[in-house]
Amino acid sequence: MPVLSRLNFHRRDRGSHATITLAGELDLETAHCVREVVEECLADGIREVDIDLTLLTFCDVSGLNAFLVSSRLTTSARGVLWLRHPNPMLTRLLDLTDTGFLLYDRPLVSASHAAVAGDPAAGGPPSLAS
Repeated sequence: MPVLSRLNFHRRDRGSHATITLAGELDLETAHCVREVVEECLADGIREVDIDLTLLTFCDVSGLNAFLVSSRLTTSARGVLWLRHPNPMLTRLLDLTDTGFLLYDRPLVSASHAAVAGDPAAGGPPSLAS
């Protein structure tokens, strides 16, 4: 009996932009699929890649590494890669590993880091210099 993949993806292109929708589990066994589909996008001239995570049910550090490698590849090709609609667990993983820059519409400095730095505007404690 064949083993079904625990990760499915769908790629939709619009000019130089592609949206890759991931569904299922992203782990050591399936992470290579993300890198491969992003490499295919870049080979096809795509320079804006969105990865829709709405249907992703699990992501471990192998998946995170695949996102980071894919981001580096895209940046090297003078493109941009964004993660969209992560679940709360993945958002937490990105925060803990200081890789929130991968998220669309997210400042490069997360609120938790600004709080440590003492930025009251970002919810951090007031500075003693005030």
